[in-house]
Amino acid sequence: MDWTMNRAGVSAPGLATLLGRLGLCLFLLGGSVPVYAAPSLEFKPIASETGKRYATVWRIRGDVFASAKDGANERALSVGSPVFVGERVRAGQQSEAVLKTVDAGAMAIRPGTEFVAEQFAAEDKPTDSFTVRLFTGSLRVISGWIARTNRSGHKIVTASATIGIRGTDHEPYVLSAALAKTTGNPAGTYDKVNRGGTTMEVGENKLDIDTGRVGFVRAPSPVRHRALLTILLPVLLDKVPNFYVPGEFDAELDRYSATADEDALKQLEQRRKDPKSETMAPKVEPVPQKAAPMPLEKAPMAPAVPSAAPVTTKPEPMATCDPTTIAKSWLGQLDASIARNDAPSIIAMFADNAEVRATVRDKDGETTSVDLGREELVQSTLAAMKALTNYKQRRVWTEGKAASLYANTDCERISLRSVVVEQGQLSGKPYRFESLEEYVLEFRAGKWLAVKAHTTQQ
Repeated sequence: MDWTMNRAGVSAPGLATLLGRLGLCLFLLGGSVPVYAAPSLEFKPIASETGKRYATVWRIRGDVFASAKDGANERALSVGSPVFVGERVRAGQQSEAVLKTVDAGAMAIRPGTEFVAEQFAAEDKPTDSFTVRLFTGSLRVISGWIARTNRSGHKIVTASATIGIRGTDHEPYVLSAALAKTTGNPAGTYDKVNRGGTTMEVGENKLDIDTGRVGFVRAPSPVRHRALLTILLPVLLDKVPNFYVPGEFDAELDRYSATADEDALKQLEQRRKDPKSETMAPKVEPVPQKAAPMPLEKAPMAPAVPSAAPVTTKPEPMATCDPTTIAKSWLGQLDASIARNDAPSIIAMFADNAEVRATVRDKDGETTSVDLGREELVQSTLAAMKALTNYKQRRVWTEGKAASLYANTDCERISLRSVVVEQGQLSGKPYRFESLEEYVLEFRAGKWLAVKAHTTQQ
């Protein structure tokens, strides 16, 4: 057995297993790395603020309702209706509205959306805040003066992420499992930035999203193991998902957004001169006729990942083919890529249609599994590389077997199993774990690629 420790440089990929070596941080729960839970699904409005008006309906189409937490006292909203902290607001499947917030911001409610404002304070103080819990559907949020008086206090909370702002016009979207199947996108939290920027957070993992980009965090597993949340790293998508479409009032919102920061500051100055003054609805010229939906511009494409040097291992005839040698050679290249902090080389060792699964053991000894697609493998590898330092690993044993044969008896597929022990620091926190890695390799276009990968924490 080879017990030599391979040392990485400044930071080996945080996907030092599973994504890159199939283990990522999700196996770190066996060590001392803290585990973070996603925000609770249950909203908790601040008791002292419940019942405080934070917005007024500015535009509306169809049926939009507001009710108490338990659904009692539901009322239909109309133009001019006040909306209060602690009320659960829901829009019908063909309905939408725009709220004008007290701090001169705006919030468009898309069809099928449900949310609640948990906290709101716009008093021109460092304690100003606006917290919205989005259960399902989408909002378009144009920030008001709270983004100036207390930027960190303005946030959108979902079941899988918290979205902070940097003075912005953005569209958080909670895609349900049902709609995910319909649209062909993974369920979870998305955020599209139209102007300014936002920051998507899961635990200590943060992702800045700039104008024209879309961030994404996978929905929590139905099996509520907190350990699984450690793999829910926020990632940038290379294009705007197909479920983002303009709303009925987006033409007006586009015009308002262009001067929203200046208008909010003017109204804040007016409030400072006259604290009793009320923020008026944004002054936007009425649209003479129904505006056609504005075409969405695609977000900038992410830089292409350069191809890694091809694996030159060529299968020998079955008479001399040694699957274990091939397996060790492939793993050697994978380990070397990790040690070099070389994400493109790691990614290039997996087929485009690779199936990736991780089985996690929590602190109580229970296990559950998560499946990942190659796009998530790519994005998570690139994102997680920055988190891991002082990485070391040793392979306790490795074996390979021929999985299937060509008619000419050359090797076609190799199945391999290997036990690996890894340790290092993730975001400055030490960890150590042992896992069983299982791969199926196929020889394609002159190199071995992983078409299946499964890692199990031991």
